[in-house]
Amino acid sequence: MESNCEERLVRIAAGSVLLEGNLSLPGGARGIVLFAHGSGSSRFSPRNRYVAQLLNQEKLATLLVDLLSPEEEAVDLQTAQLRFNIGLLAERLVGVTDWLVRQPDTGPLRIGYFGASTGAAAALVAAAERPKIVRAVVSRGGRPDLAGPALARVEAPTLLIVGGNDLLVIELNRAALAQLRCEKRLVIVPGATHLFEEPGALDEVARLAREWFERHLAWEETPATRSRHERGGETS
Repeated sequence: MESNCEERLVRIAAGSVLLEGNLSLPGGARGIVLFAHGSGSSRFSPRNRYVAQLLNQEKLATLLVDLLSPEEEAVDLQTAQLRFNIGLLAERLVGVTDWLVRQPDTGPLRIGYFGASTGAAAALVAAAERPKIVRAVVSRGGRPDLAGPALARVEAPTLLIVGGNDLLVIELNRAALAQLRCEKRLVIVPGATHLFEEPGALDEVARLAREWFERHLAWEETPATRSRHERGGETS
């Protein structure tokens, strides 16, 4: 399926640093998903780019952005400390979110977050800071437990996706799920490991994410449609 989607480089001021991102805006976009990377990844992550392209095909715009400056990335490669600075990453994510709201072409779109690894924790903290703006969160192999007390303040419907063989992360996600007070769901993908490298695993992640974002970003949900969806459950 052709996405008829242009991708362009954007630069976003976040405090004293300038962040770079790749914005893809398909014609007739029905929402926009902001990707939050973690654990040494970047906006060029092949896994996240693959998911983003599939979302673009469904007329969901995407912004893959580096939450650290090139200088900070160089430091983090040596120390691996900034990738675990959830407060800093969340602050940057809030700044990028506010930038999206101010832009003429993205301002009217509902915003969702797709977080991976420590980026999932940053996404949840940022969602708690912008409850009226962020309308959905998806975590892929994430560490939502690192969001700490912010979990109880998240209002955006949240989907946690974990590989079935990623045993420690499954337990960390279950603990985070119990603290969330919003609409929530944990899906365990059978046979998948942390990076979802197994055949078909990443396609399943993309399918689950697409359905979650389409439901919460692309149209207004009514009480009748909400009642048909599971709240707070776990599936595999």
